[in-house]
Amino acid sequence: MNYAIAHPTEESLSALDHELAPFLSEMAQFSSTKALKASTIYATLGPEIERILHTVAQEDFSIDRTITKRTEAGAAEAIRATAWNIERGIRLESIVDVLGHHPVIGGSDVLLLTELDYGMARSGNRFVAREIAQALNLNYVFAPCYLALTKGSGVEAYMEGENTVALHGNAILSHHPLRRAHSLWLPNGKDKMRGKEKRLGQQSAVIADMEHPLGTVRVVSLHMDAHSTQKHRHFQMKIMLDHLDTLRPRLPILIGGDWNTSTYNSKRALYAVIGFWRRVMMGPGYFIKNHYPHPDRWFERHLFRELEKRGWNYRDLNEPGLSGCTLHYDVRDMAVNKNMADWIPQWCFYFLKRALEKHGGRSSLKLDWFTGKDVSVAQTHPPKAIHDLKDAEGRLSDHDAIVVDFIPQASVFGEG
Repeated sequence: MNYAIAHPTEESLSALDHELAPFLSEMAQFSSTKALKASTIYATLGPEIERILHTVAQEDFSIDRTITKRTEAGAAEAIRATAWNIERGIRLESIVDVLGHHPVIGGSDVLLLTELDYGMARSGNRFVAREIAQALNLNYVFAPCYLALTKGSGVEAYMEGENTVALHGNAILSHHPLRRAHSLWLPNGKDKMRGKEKRLGQQSAVIADMEHPLGTVRVVSLHMDAHSTQKHRHFQMKIMLDHLDTLRPRLPILIGGDWNTSTYNSKRALYAVIGFWRRVMMGPGYFIKNHYPHPDRWFERHLFRELEKRGWNYRDLNEPGLSGCTLHYDVRDMAVNKNMADWIPQWCFYFLKRALEKHGGRSSLKLDWFTGKDVSVAQTHPPKAIHDLKDAEGRLSDHDAIVVDFIPQASVFGEG
């Protein structure tokens, strides 16, 4: 567990700053984390790498804002949360515009964002979390997950320039104060040094207590492993819930983010290919309708049953069915296909195209979720997936955002 280090604005970058850039390509030559950590270069650089990856950055940029946009509209009876995987923050200006001015997302009290870069060539070597916070007068907490030794996967590997700080992570942003901020590391589903995209670190959840006028709420930005098994994603969720059970005082809690509930075992390409053929045998149309939008029904059921067994509510906090899906695969999307080609054989794309012919070459998955404890959904604003977030150049992220208005249960405040 890594606690946030707050810094004055003029010094805010120092905690995550480092001078490792000249050594990134040399470390990328290793084929496994074990081999790298046994090397002489890691013996020298390891302490600095560990320091950076265990640092959580926090700054307050909010202005005195006792009346929010939704208060002015007479809708301050609930707290609005948006969770969004912003795909590195590559389309940052347009993402900021959505977060600040979208008719639904713009009224959010808290943003639970995943996949934010700091010092990556693919996103212009910008500190994405900090720039969003500055532009929108928000407080933020950013926890790095990975030190990237390469420029990324697929088309990202061909971006101009070189990485500088080379960090990637998750964040919480809010107009309201964020207290007791920290991160929790989650074990990897596979060795991040195996494959073309080489990284050191592991996924981490970002946790903070948001002091809202309706009461303090514990909020979590959670990103679980994509290249992992269903069992491993369940394991990561158990670690998350176990940690939250230890925190005091007891507060209402909302978790939101990209859980990668794809229904697939994606730890290795072979397993994913076998899983694809299983779905073809079940019938692509049947699977597209009954399983991709509903991973909780069978393929990821252990994760969701774990939530319910422990008193967490996810069913009421998410838009159900196809309209609630948050990732949409299209066989004509060359950038996505190039990214996928980094780890699955090229011949698979022919069969993907054939399998989806009768479905317009598209299928949609439900990867992004909310779950809560000691909270209820505001009936006047049902949870919703926000589609078609794009500008003149196209989609701003490969994921859609999800939004929920919720009400904390006052009876639990300060217990324990």
